[in-house]
Amino acid sequence: METLHNLTIKKFHEGLVSKKFSAFEIVKALFDYIQSKDKEIDAYLSLHKDGALAAAEKVDVALARGERISVLAGVPLAVKDNMLIEGLPATAGSKILEKYVAVYDATVIKKLKDNQAVFLGKTNLDEFAMGSSTENSAFKVTKNPHDTTRVPGGSSGGSAAAVASHMAVAALGSDTGGSIRQPASFCGVVGLKPTYGAVSRYGLIAMASSLDQIGPLTKTVEDTAILFNAIAGYDPKDSTSIKADYGNELLNPRLEDIKRLTVGIPDEYFIPGLDKEVGEFVEKAINDIKSLGLKVKRVSLPHTKYALSVYYIIMPAEVSTNLARFDGIRYGTRGKAKNLIDLYYEDKGAGYGPEAKRRVILGTFVLSAGYYDAYYAKAQKVRRLIKEDFEKVFSSGVDVILTPVAPTPPFKIGEKVNDPLKMYLSDIFTIPVNLAGLPGVSIPVRGREGKLPIGFQLIGRPWCEADILGLGRFYERL
Repeated sequence: METLHNLTIKKFHEGLVSKKFSAFEIVKALFDYIQSKDKEIDAYLSLHKDGALAAAEKVDVALARGERISVLAGVPLAVKDNMLIEGLPATAGSKILEKYVAVYDATVIKKLKDNQAVFLGKTNLDEFAMGSSTENSAFKVTKNPHDTTRVPGGSSGGSAAAVASHMAVAALGSDTGGSIRQPASFCGVVGLKPTYGAVSRYGLIAMASSLDQIGPLTKTVEDTAILFNAIAGYDPKDSTSIKADYGNELLNPRLEDIKRLTVGIPDEYFIPGLDKEVGEFVEKAINDIKSLGLKVKRVSLPHTKYALSVYYIIMPAEVSTNLARFDGIRYGTRGKAKNLIDLYYEDKGAGYGPEAKRRVILGTFVLSAGYYDAYYAKAQKVRRLIKEDFEKVFSSGVDVILTPVAPTPPFKIGEKVNDPLKMYLSDIFTIPVNLAGLPGVSIPVRGREGKLPIGFQLIGRPWCEADILGLGRFYERL
């Protein structure tokens, strides 16, 4: 069991190549561990044991033949259950898709299959990725491995909890307003939300298409860089994906290059309401980064205060459009309605949970005649101002922005579930990054052993994941 707890992508690859263990042995041991551990955590919605063991065996055979293998070959991964893997369930945490089985692979899955990665199973999430605690799943409530009375964050709580509890070496999540970074912070792992367009969204069940991005959740920043490098890239099946050359710096950062970076600390992120302990430990992370020799300066992002309001207009508008396809005909609960109208009422009434219904209704309202200009159009204009704030800071000589990830440590299960506004505030520091399309990574603050995890966020310029991941790797080594 000690081996499983110590495994990272890099250590797995080194152990595999040096014949310390086989991929089959580790994958089998993981399933045995999941069988006992997941009763406590509830990270997984479905497991893929036969397929995973067969894929691991193929890697072992290739290695025995002397073939060169990818650094991800045989690596056991968990996948958030809103990404399609051919032949496996894809529920998006919703009753409306409970019986749906994917008929094709998402592009990120195809890329990882090409690298011979192994998929252990699909992880729990807030329904259609709508939530900050993984309490909105239609199937189960995932617990935080550091304290099972607390939430793991959301909506990628299952993926974060699987990695934190060593039930996967790494995982994939999706991030619309903080859904990778906030659970990474709560569970004490690393989580990257890439630049919008860096990773194909083809095969991701859409929530809000102008905001969604797939990204990795891992135990180390180095692993995040490895996994991101494998899934990034242009995809003709996704019109929003863009060709970008990340070069050698992504996987092999140099300290002399990192030391040249200037880190901006925005005043608007250190405000009344920020938990005292969170503030103290993020300040500690800032001081640690100063010790690396980087220049740190205060900056301002004045439109940050509008980000939450803007997000909860734009996101529900896109949700109402994307979820319209689940109509009980091609997808849905397939009730016994006698006509089309009854089918719609029956299917959506039975299929959607309270949060999904809330966001669909809100989104339909802000797009309706007479309210579109008052809400949605104005929100898009303020979104542009938020993006311009970041552009001004980056043009002033700042390379990386450092902020808290969440205003509090992980909260208790049930604490905010009946107060949507309190729950929405969990993403107040992560949402601006999605609105601006920037890369952001959550990294655990050092010195929290035995305590609830706290993460800090590094935000980079577009296509500059190498900067934030490079800085994160040198911070980890302190």
